Amino acid sequence: MAKLWGTSNDEANGGSAESPRNSQEHERAPNEHTHLLPDRAESARATYLSPDDPAVTPYNLWSVRIVRWLTILLTLITFFWWVIQLVSMFVTPPGFHTRGSGFFAFSYAFITLSNLLFTLIFFAIPSKVVRILSVVMGFLLLVDAVLLLSVEKTRHEEGWVGMVSVLWAFVMSIWVLATDRLVLWGKAEEEERLTGRTETRRTIGEWSAVLISTLALVALNIVVILVTLTLILRALDAGLAPPGHMYWVDGDKYMMHVYCRGNSTDLKGNKLPTVLFEGGEGNVENGLWQFADSALKNHSISRYCFVDRPGMAWSDTAPSPLSAGMAVEVISEALTKAGEDGPWVLMSAGIGSIYSRIFSARHGGQIKGILLVDPLHEDLLGRVGAPGRGFSLWMRGVISPLGLDRIPGALFKGRTKEDRVWGQYAYQTGKYIFSKLQENLVAESLSKRDVASSRTIQYPDTPLTVISSGVEVRKDGEWEKKQRDLTHLTRKLQYWDVVAGAPHQVWDTLEGQQMIERRLNQLVYYKK
Repeated sequence: MAKLWGTSNDEANGGSAESPRNSQEHERAPNEHTHLLPDRAESARATYLSPDDPAVTPYNLWSVRIVRWLTILLTLITFFWWVIQLVSMFVTPPGFHTRGSGFFAFSYAFITLSNLLFTLIFFAIPSKVVRILSVVMGFLLLVDAVLLLSVEKTRHEEGWVGMVSVLWAFVMSIWVLATDRLVLWGKAEEEERLTGRTETRRTIGEWSAVLISTLALVALNIVVILVTLTLILRALDAGLAPPGHMYWVDGDKYMMHVYCRGNSTDLKGNKLPTVLFEGGEGNVENGLWQFADSALKNHSISRYCFVDRPGMAWSDTAPSPLSAGMAVEVISEALTKAGEDGPWVLMSAGIGSIYSRIFSARHGGQIKGILLVDPLHEDLLGRVGAPGRGFSLWMRGVISPLGLDRIPGALFKGRTKEDRVWGQYAYQTGKYIFSKLQENLVAESLSKRDVASSRTIQYPDTPLTVISSGVEVRKDGEWEKKQRDLTHLTRKLQYWDVVAGAPHQVWDTLEGQQMIERRLNQLVYYKK
């Protein structure tokens, strides 16, 4: 009887077909070619990851993760140290005063912070070039540390802050090198474990990261090389001894340079006033010192002294803030320790007149005369304290450790250590820039208050002479007006001379020199 759905093929062929399940079991049945143990290589290949899989990373290792967190901690510590150095340029925290400029300590903190930040950004992408550059940087920083610690002058100026900064920079360069080496090992270890081999190729993103990190390390190495060369120049300049004597001031925080020459009495044994020179925008040694020696040789004066203000020439820098009144206090202290007690004839120029006027008001009985050469009026201190000028000084100070002007000058222009310490290029040093930054920060506040109060208590019967620059008076009506006002500083104006054709540094012209020398002679030998 036929089935409803017809006859099956198997039945039609007279046999029953083998089911698929039975067929598969037959194929899997062991025979003489069957392995007794499974193929481990094929089993492992079946579980390997692609090299581009995010799971293939050195961060899988606890050692790498711990080192990364330690690097973050060290970066935060370095950032805190960098902030302290930044603040110290404006207000010195207790115990953080450096007798140099503080710009070197700031530069080392910046180098260290940059090095650690680049390490964190490119942490998982080690590079052989970066390791080589790290070795070079570490060697240069070691040289810097040796120079700074072995030369007495640089060690004195940088203090513990500078020494800690350079040593920390050196230690962190070693840490960065060790970190990169550890990550390289961890990366190879994880690639071999998860992909079966160490990966030699890089993605475009990785090559870009290597390029950026290499360029960054090259730039940092150039910075360190320039800082090292500048430090070598400082070590060479340290061999230039001051002509006078150094005295500790302000509770032995820093030292001031005092120089005196000549006799305090005439041929008859009568005591004569000593001329106390105060430099203007620059130090006394660059111009006025030579003038003073000439006046002494011509017997126009009998004796003279000068004290380098904090940060000028051989004197150390003072803690910030430093007003004109504070500077006068340490000048007075240095003179006292040098055994110089006057009487004085004060001769000052430019902004130096601010300091001389405060000195005169505080030592009224010892002041026998005042000579102001193209002096700065207190109402014009706004020009000194202008914010734009302050920012420019700060930027110059930050890049001063690079020696962008000092290094070429020494290598190609034959500039000597005298030029750099007290000569016409002393303005390039970090100490000078820092002293001018201090001057700028308080010009319109503390310094203006000091000079205003000094005018109130100025002895009215002190002989006064004012010599003005003809060039400045002619081109600036406000300057001429303020020069006239300063002639009323006391009731005993002797002379007000305007030297035609003379610049702000009136002594740069022969007529200016002769005029200043003549007026000084009249004040030194002044008789009531």
